[in-house]
Amino acid sequence: MAPEPHEPAAPHCRICGAAVAEFLDFGTQPLSDAFRDPADVTEEFTFRLAVGLCGTCGMVQLTEEVPREEMFHEDYPYLSRGSAVMREHFRSLAERFLATELSGEDSFIVELGCNDGTMLKTVADAGVRHLGVEPSGAVADLAAGEGVRVRKDFFEEATALDIADTEGRADVVYAANTLCHIPYMSSILRGVTALLKPNGVFVFEDPYLGDIVERTSFDQIYDEHFFFFSASSVDEMARRHDLELVDVERLPVHGGEVRYTLARPGARRRSSAVAELLAEERRTGLGELAVLEGFADRVRAVRDDLVELLTRLRAEGHRIVGYGATAKSATVTNFCGIGPELVEFVCDTTPAKQHKLTPGAHIPVRPPEAFAEDYPPYALLFAWNHADEIMAKERAFREAGGRWIRYVPNVHVV
Repeated sequence: MAPEPHEPAAPHCRICGAAVAEFLDFGTQPLSDAFRDPADVTEEFTFRLAVGLCGTCGMVQLTEEVPREEMFHEDYPYLSRGSAVMREHFRSLAERFLATELSGEDSFIVELGCNDGTMLKTVADAGVRHLGVEPSGAVADLAAGEGVRVRKDFFEEATALDIADTEGRADVVYAANTLCHIPYMSSILRGVTALLKPNGVFVFEDPYLGDIVERTSFDQIYDEHFFFFSASSVDEMARRHDLELVDVERLPVHGGEVRYTLARPGARRRSSAVAELLAEERRTGLGELAVLEGFADRVRAVRDDLVELLTRLRAEGHRIVGYGATAKSATVTNFCGIGPELVEFVCDTTPAKQHKLTPGAHIPVRPPEAFAEDYPPYALLFAWNHADEIMAKERAFREAGGRWIRYVPNVHVV
């Protein structure tokens, strides 16, 4: 008798090791920032993009890990300075750090994934000791060109121990849209603990699971985002690594984020904002599998509605152009099966992406001038998290009769 087939083993949580229950499968996806030369006929790297919930610690996470060297390399194209809103966001935060955490003699701040140095430049200009840790060489060079001290490396426990030995311990360790990228969290948090001064703080900000679920912003799920944090899952993660969640702050940037502050237990007083957000998450059932399965149902409905709209508009003879060749747009185009037959091209301000093809879907990427030369009747807004900034910039498009297609929180035409 042939043995009975076995179900594949459930993936294990990268925080606590328990089983992870998958609730949404996006199928085969490419690397979100692997823009291709049109002449490149080599096979693309792909992986299965699926997300699940740990029933023990409550962490939502991808079920398959992409090797970090595939994503964060010499030619990594994202720049923090690309948005005026984000430049002001980081300048304001740096000023806050300077006033509250870095006012002492020989203060020291370390930023994980400092990118082009947008935040640390303000710190450097103030003459405060700092260090950025950035594995992507080209953007690290941009930071160095702004007078920021940068170490080209991935941050992990060994890196932290070396920094503590050579530079001393830090008052602040900071990360923006970086921590959620890193599956090997135990090494990171052990490193942070070793690097912080006794009263130091670890501050990080990342997309907030509550906003993703509420807004059905499913394109926040892509290869670079491994973890999707909530206050409750961060609280548990911190506890397991001898740290304490002492503050949370809701942020409007990037479609909704939370800034978390961790410290050693008892080193800082816990703010009331933590209890308030934890209570809200209990009320909405954010950590419940049934709620996340409902989110998955809405995602599939958005996919179907978007494809139906684009197909109908093209059948009626309308041109459609994409706006913003964002990393998260790879999830949308590949999950929905949107290619150049539906979207003529995508315009983007990033030179490194222009005149290339989008990952997987192979839609041409062109500079913004191509958008303005011959306005299409419809533009699909992939960079929806910068909508206010883009709408103000592209008034002429609307004045010419152009309409924006948006898919967060649902498919609609503006």
